Amino acid sequence: MFIIIGIMFGGIGIGYLFRKIAFLQKLNASISYTIYLLLFLLGISVGTNETIMNNLGTLGLEAFLIALAGTLGSVVAAWVVYRFFFKRKESNI
Repeated sequence: MFIIIGIMFGGIGIGYLFRKIAFLQKLNASISYTIYLLLFLLGISVGTNETIMNNLGTLGLEAFLIALAGTLGSVVAAWVVYRFFFKRKESNI
């Protein structure tokens, strides 16, 4: 996991250093299509895995609950940050 995060941050750093190169600015469209292809191939891989397909009901419920908890936690954290750091204080005149 740390290797993947390190590679990502390394790519961010290199992208920042070479941001003026025209060729690299044109990669956005091809990167999107590459991600779509990778997601499609991941779907094929999941679809052909018997263990995952046989337990999809259980795995689907767990994945939904984890996603719901993560989303709710992010919303609550964003609200707290907004409330304490960005909301203007009302003046009592």
